Amino acid sequence: MPRTTMPLSRRIALGTAMVGAVALVPSGPAPAAAPASDGRQQEYAAAATEFGVPESVLLGVSYLESRWDTNAGTPSTSGGYGPMHLTDAEYLRGLPAAPHEHGEDRRGDSARPAAAAHPSAPERTPTDRATAPPAAPGAQTLDAAAALTGVDERALRTEPAVNIRGGAALLASYQKALAGPTGRTSDPAAWYGAVARYAGSDSADAARTFADEVYRTVTEGAARTTDDGHRIVLAAHPGLVPARSWLDRLGLRKPARPDGLECPRDISCEWIPAPYQAFGAGDYGNHDLSDRPARQKIEYIVIHDTEGSYDTTLRLVQDPTYVSWQYTLRSADGHIAQHVKAKDVAWHAGNWYVNAKAIGLEHEGFAAQGTWYTEAMYRTSAKLVRHLADRYDIPLDRQHIIGHDNVPGILPANVRGMHWDPGPYWDWSHYFDLLRSPFWSTGTSRTGLVTIDPDFATNRPAFTGCDAAGVPCPARGSSSVILRSAPAAGAPLVNDIALRPDGTPNTMHISDHGARASAGQTYAVAGRQGDWTAIWYLGQKAWFHNPTANPSAKWSIGLVATPKPGRATIPVYGRAYPEEAAYPAGVPYQAVTPLQYTLSAGQRYAVGNLLPSEYYRATTFDGSSPGDWTVIRGDTRYVQIQFGHRIMYVDAADVRLLLSPIGAPG
Repeated sequence: MPRTTMPLSRRIALGTAMVGAVALVPSGPAPAAAPASDGRQQEYAAAATEFGVPESVLLGVSYLESRWDTNAGTPSTSGGYGPMHLTDAEYLRGLPAAPHEHGEDRRGDSARPAAAAHPSAPERTPTDRATAPPAAPGAQTLDAAAALTGVDERALRTEPAVNIRGGAALLASYQKALAGPTGRTSDPAAWYGAVARYAGSDSADAARTFADEVYRTVTEGAARTTDDGHRIVLAAHPGLVPARSWLDRLGLRKPARPDGLECPRDISCEWIPAPYQAFGAGDYGNHDLSDRPARQKIEYIVIHDTEGSYDTTLRLVQDPTYVSWQYTLRSADGHIAQHVKAKDVAWHAGNWYVNAKAIGLEHEGFAAQGTWYTEAMYRTSAKLVRHLADRYDIPLDRQHIIGHDNVPGILPANVRGMHWDPGPYWDWSHYFDLLRSPFWSTGTSRTGLVTIDPDFATNRPAFTGCDAAGVPCPARGSSSVILRSAPAAGAPLVNDIALRPDGTPNTMHISDHGARASAGQTYAVAGRQGDWTAIWYLGQKAWFHNPTANPSAKWSIGLVATPKPGRATIPVYGRAYPEEAAYPAGVPYQAVTPLQYTLSAGQRYAVGNLLPSEYYRATTFDGSSPGDWTVIRGDTRYVQIQFGHRIMYVDAADVRLLLSPIGAPG
């Protein structure tokens, strides 16, 4: 059956117009005017003066590394500390590391179970930090900063003012090495080479990308309140043109950029292919050939974290007995390696229906370790996703740009083992700001939907288990709101029956995501009481704290799915496969099996997409099996809904699609 030509977002917009114009509200308040003086701002000014670095350059570099945040003295995913991201890979390797939990087969296709020799996922082992080589030449800058400033490394890691001095000293030393003793000019344009070296990149294009983003920030200006409450302002410098010729003096390698590399030209990217290779008794890896989008539309971009170092991740994706994804992004500078062409199907999401319609991005990082994702990686990731979304007509919303933690299990037995990266510390709101698709309020308290969007810096759920079970995680910002069974702070968390079949509440353990909603996800309102809002979630009412003075969500309007009259309950699915009659002779039927959950009469769930039933048959290396390398399509159509933390699917024949009501419950 042909796909509708009008995007769902357009249909929702038209439906909204029919009930009256709704004012659009920006995703956050306009930046307040900077105070007359701020201690942190003065620390930047003092360090710039002490080491002869233009203050705009110092602020620009710091913003590109950390957005001026301190992150409570914890390291980034590449071992960088403090506002200036002083790197200490040696120290990071020496920290104890708990083994990460293993999960499902990344291919996610019951028609071709993973061979026993296949690892289930690119997981970090307890020794990964100890054995992995540095991600780049700039992986150890903290000791150099200590030597330049005469302060100990502990202070550089934990004290913001000392850390800023260390960063300024490094920049000054880089400028001196490039331009000589008299090269410390006050002209920020002349510091391009020093800024490029600060990236710690091993290639000229990666260093250039980093430096260009720093200078774009300096040119446009920036202002924000840091995670520890300091208001920092970088005044705009319009017309600033950096002297890019300084980059040549760094002598960095210039990797070839082959034709067909699927990255925008203004980011650093190289081709490191994942092998498509036969081995063993009819086995092969580590992805499948296809011809997307001609053969099948790409609907999703899936955001992952690597649970290992960049170099470890590159070794894994080049193993034909392993699994695959399209891109890996490096934390330190945002450099990207592409492994699988978008036309082909990588094995990354644990759900074959999603894999066959998705592109997977692995970001260097750890979902549970209390580390943080760098601004440089956020920015190049956003540029790549914008490029792919434009090329393949993928809407920039949380129904299509999803985390691995939003992907459903294919069958009831798979749900519990699904992965939960990139985790609650990925800043979805900031990421969508960078995608130039911020979360807007499109409704009121009576229009029936809410889009989750807590203030990342101040929303700090009390998670446990980042380093050891039961131990509190570092207090840090999060995209997740916690869902309770009643409108009270002491009420038990809601239950995800697939994760806890005995009906007990879910917990605050970092990987126990069954009682969370994440920024950008939209849900149907189920009730309101005081400062609390209820949403329909996994077949139940789930309450989150949403005070008017500091809201955790934005009111929205759009389509909702609800059971057709006369249906007490309807099934919910983890994949949108065709009916049995659609399969040609010789191709085994992939059963349309409901998950553990049901959707009951009276409940409503936000609609994310209307989808055809499809199954991409690919079970052999050479396409020799009956039906291989073809898309089987049926007459059944599915509705994608935000059913819990993960997206799920319902049969379109089972539901009515309605515009979310004016005058919702509560």
